[in-house]
Amino acid sequence: MNAHQARFSLDGKNALVTGAARGLGWEIAQAFAQAGATVFLNGRNSAALQARVDSLAEDGLSAVAAVFDVSDQDGTRNWYRERGGPIDILVNNVGMRHRKPIAETPLDDFSHMLDVNLTAAYGLSRMLAPEMAEKGSGAIVNVTSIAGPFARANDIAYTAAKGGLESLTRALAVELGPKNVRCNGIAPGYFATEANQAMVDSPAVNEFLQGRVPLQRWGAPPEIAGAAVFLASPAASYINGQILTVDGGMTASF
Repeated sequence: MNAHQARFSLDGKNALVTGAARGLGWEIAQAFAQAGATVFLNGRNSAALQARVDSLAEDGLSAVAAVFDVSDQDGTRNWYRERGGPIDILVNNVGMRHRKPIAETPLDDFSHMLDVNLTAAYGLSRMLAPEMAEKGSGAIVNVTSIAGPFARANDIAYTAAKGGLESLTRALAVELGPKNVRCNGIAPGYFATEANQAMVDSPAVNEFLQGRVPLQRWGAPPEIAGAAVFLASPAASYINGQILTVDGGMTASF
C-alpha cells in the first residue's frame, strides 16, 4: 500500500454501521470492509445480516452481525456490553420515512420517527463517544438528507428529524473535537434504493429528476460509498462538523 492509498485506509479499525442489511447502509458497510475495517453490520433481522456477513467473508473481508434495534436503548446497551471491544467508527445510517402531511401524522408517529432517525443516533454517539475520547481518536458519520435543510410538503416528520440530525452533527463535532473525535454527515439526494423502488418505477418522478438534477438521473447506491470512506479515513483528518451533500447537484441548482 502506497502513501496515497494509506490515507484512505481503514485497516485495523472497527466500524459499526446501522441499518446495514440493505440500501445505503449495505453499500457503506461493503466499502468499509474493502478499505480494511472490521465492520459490524447492524439491523433487526439476524438472517439477513448473517447473509451479508457471509457474503463479505467469501471475499476475504471481516464482518460481524450486530443484531439490535437502534430505537431500543436497553437492547443497544446490552449489545455494546456484550461486544466488549472498541468501536473506532460509527455510521448512524438507519432511518425510516413515512411521507404524510401534518394532519395525518399524530404525535406518537412523529415521536417514533424522531426516535429512529434522530434519538437513536444521539444514543449511540453518547454511548461510544467516551471510549473514542479516551483513545484520543474516532469518527462519527451521520447519514442525514437533503430533506434536512430543504423541505417538501407532506413529509413533515422525516424533514424535522433529518434537520435535527444535521444540527446534532455540528454539536457533536464541536463538543468532541477537542478529544480528536470527528463528526460529519452525508446528505444523500435521490438514490435508487429498494425503499425507493416505487418512485424509481414512476415516470413522473423520473421526469422530475431529469429536469431538477443536473446529472439527470438517480444516484446509484454504490455512489454513496466513497463519501463515507473518505469522511471516516485519515484523508479527512481535519474535516469536522461538515455535511457532504451527495445529490448529483440537485441542491446547487437554482
